[in-house]
Amino acid sequence: MKEEDLQGSWKDFFYNSRTGELLGRTASSWGLILLFYLIFYGFLAGMFCLTIWVMLQTLDENVPRHQDRVADPGNHPIIHKKMFKWQNYGNSSDWGIYKLNSLKCVSEYNDSMQERNDLCLVGEYTDQDQGSIKKVCQFKRSILRQCSGLPDTSFGYAEGKPCIIVKMNRVRNLSISKQKQLHCAAGTLKMGEMQYFPPEGRLDKMFFPYYGKKLQPDYVQPLVAVKLLLTKDDYNIEQTVECKVEGSHLRNNDERDKYMGRVTFRVKVLQ
Repeated sequence: MKEEDLQGSWKDFFYNSRTGELLGRTASSWGLILLFYLIFYGFLAGMFCLTIWVMLQTLDENVPRHQDRVADPGNHPIIHKKMFKWQNYGNSSDWGIYKLNSLKCVSEYNDSMQERNDLCLVGEYTDQDQGSIKKVCQFKRSILRQCSGLPDTSFGYAEGKPCIIVKMNRVRNLSISKQKQLHCAAGTLKMGEMQYFPPEGRLDKMFFPYYGKKLQPDYVQPLVAVKLLLTKDDYNIEQTVECKVEGSHLRNNDERDKYMGRVTFRVKVLQ
């Protein structure tokens, strides 16, 4: 076959001016193929959208469908550290990061912000009927007193008696049958060498139940501040502190989950 005939055959395959075929098919043939795939993929897209829509009808935007892994809440230090260690408690460059993190985390509890929320009955659940937005109870930063960062802006680090602020994770519709409180224990520290704010590490019932972020967009968890009254005898010793939520049916001794209902952290002041 001559080279000119070969080039002509390729041109005719791409577009045949005599028959009007493009790549071996007429315009009507191409139109039918495009129509078929349009209908086929349109049907698949419709089935996918219908499946998603049906699934969404079974969900409640305010209630997690599955929350078996968070049936009981965990705790964590609000400043997100497992080890607190500084060389010179009189030098802010050693503990300044702890102070800044504490200040950042308690800022949403400022009294001026919390006054926009509701005053609730102490010791009573804040049960609410169905509604678009639920009320939120006040938790003012000043409740933490010496650990609020107001009378002592260093949160106790400047004097070597740090405040560790602990909060409980949010669990929707969590209710308790008794009053909850946070209890902490350390290696060489005794109960009298710790102070709790609010008193006795109280987690008041009025902050429960929690109805979810959509229904309570301004909700904040109650805090408990633990002030470690360290003395010079405690310096250079690593203190392991474990805090547990006591009261009611909440679990805090599950060895398979060491963060359920409790938190452990370490503190060491070097002299």
